[in-house]
Amino acid sequence: MAIPLVDLKAQFAALREEIMPAIAGALESMQLFLGPNVRALEEEFAAYCGVPFAIGVGSGTDALHLALRAAGVGPGDEVITVPWTFIATVEAIVYTGATPVFVDIEPRTYCLDVEALRRAITPRTKAVIPVHVYGHSCDMAPIMALARQHDLFVLEDAAQAHGATYGGDSVGILGHAAAFSFYMSKNLGAYGEAGMITTEDEELAARVRMLRNHGDVGRHEHAIIGYNARLDEVQAAILRVKLRHLPEWVRLRQQHAAAYNERLADLPVTTPYVADWAEHSFYLYTIRVPDRERVIAALKEREIACALHYQRPQHKQPACAPYVTDPSAFPECDQASGEILCLPMYPELTEDQIGEVCKAVGRALS
Repeated sequence: MAIPLVDLKAQFAALREEIMPAIAGALESMQLFLGPNVRALEEEFAAYCGVPFAIGVGSGTDALHLALRAAGVGPGDEVITVPWTFIATVEAIVYTGATPVFVDIEPRTYCLDVEALRRAITPRTKAVIPVHVYGHSCDMAPIMALARQHDLFVLEDAAQAHGATYGGDSVGILGHAAAFSFYMSKNLGAYGEAGMITTEDEELAARVRMLRNHGDVGRHEHAIIGYNARLDEVQAAILRVKLRHLPEWVRLRQQHAAAYNERLADLPVTTPYVADWAEHSFYLYTIRVPDRERVIAALKEREIACALHYQRPQHKQPACAPYVTDPSAFPECDQASGEILCLPMYPELTEDQIGEVCKAVGRALS
């Protein structure tokens, strides 16, 4: 049977009767940006994450960029992050005029290695972007301890971590601010581009609101040079519907991950690690397998989709070459990039589909 990596059509079919009236309502109002749906979504998402402030923006990239700008990151500063991420994390740093500094990942969670972070801090370091990967949070307590010691701004890249927790607290409340992406395939996805910044800092939230809307402070007065980075009403209306289902979707993803783990237990693959302090939300279900090409071929033969996140980490991307002094300094990223394989994962996945995927993996490795 053909099994997609993500089945957006199945999700839309289940939500059609809720989604279509929400879209129609937004269009009938013709208040198409920064209107009642955006304001309501901000309140609802803030409550979901347990923070006082959430600010809707045009994309996850906007969320990263505007949060850094609002925190005062700019030319001459360094921002530490990992190469095991999508290029948007790096772009956001470069947009501010700051310099990205890469550190390696921890091999079990694929998140930022805290000791590598400690070694990378210099007098020019202004901020850190720990990336919560695949739905697993970074180890935030020691990261925040280092941030306090060195007066650093910590921006969680939570683009892949809707519904994940750390020590019982939701991602989005763990750093000074967090950036979420609502790209269509995410645990909470729009039908286009959208993003959100969460924070407990009222002043930072106010600066982000100005930055996203051309620096506008009302009455046609523009206090600063800003950006056109507004979340539109149609996407906010869609996301409000979907947010009501997010806890159940995360529960189903965790249930599917447990089924995968059980069926793959006797095979020579490494299934996802979950730290004691984390609750994984399984944006992606990843295995590590040395003979990856053989498994990929077996899956393709049976029309089962798979993906490589990340076959080419950022320290190997041509666009990032100016920021990499030693390409060999990331051995964990390099090893993972040759072994990671993402299997189908979405709430609507069935037991039969999981069984077919695992059979294909088993045949390839037997």
